[in-house]
Amino acid sequence: MIIDTHIHLDDERYREDFDLMLERAHEAGVNAFIIPGAHPATLDRAVELCEQYADIYFAVGVHPYDMEHIESVDFERYAAHPKCVAIGECGLDYFRLEGSDDEKQSEKIRQADVFRAHIRFAKEVQKPLIVHIRDASHDAKMILLEEDAGIVGGVLHCYNADDELLSLAKENFYFGIGGVVTFQNAKKLINVLPKIPHDKLLIETDGPYLTPHPHRGSRNEPSYTRLIAEKMGEILELDSDAVASLTTRNALNLFGLG
Repeated sequence: MIIDTHIHLDDERYREDFDLMLERAHEAGVNAFIIPGAHPATLDRAVELCEQYADIYFAVGVHPYDMEHIESVDFERYAAHPKCVAIGECGLDYFRLEGSDDEKQSEKIRQADVFRAHIRFAKEVQKPLIVHIRDASHDAKMILLEEDAGIVGGVLHCYNADDELLSLAKENFYFGIGGVVTFQNAKKLINVLPKIPHDKLLIETDGPYLTPHPHRGSRNEPSYTRLIAEKMGEILELDSDAVASLTTRNALNLFGLG
């Protein structure tokens, strides 16, 4: 069994063949799926899928790129839904910062304020975080520590292989490993993966993005988690079934699925 802990099933690119895609996932041994909250416009679609399919769960949150829409989200209503298992994805993303130095700094401050709001809400409702970090490792780590986010813990989604973040394993944070680990240029992630405690590893696709080798260039989907498990097993010198088992156990512990 594998749990895809980060899959945007509410994306329009899955609508045409949704049931066939789920069938392929089930055949590959994927038995649960978590849809992260990213853009408010897709949250209702995520809820609809969760209510239609027993093995789909969701999180409520706003991606840093879409933080201007945060006021439109009724966090309390979504978090009260029985299939809501986490808060996020939320975090910091400095990759697309534009403008003058002052404008960039202002953007960083706004992102930090929204990130802190997510963390505080997660602690209020006692749900783990799904954390997005891109080109902002130090700032994100400091915010998580300052806000005592370890009280609820969470996952560093699409872990960026930054050694600085490894210490967050002691703060009840897990590390989401996706298709990037299969890329030829993923040397940094391949080198750091053995440093992560086995009880803090999760598998994710981030579909429809970051499709693993050899399917790069096509839409990512949950059945490809098997490719991720195989590559992780190769690096960690474990059978892929052992990787599937330990990451499933970790996901159940973090998100309390069932």
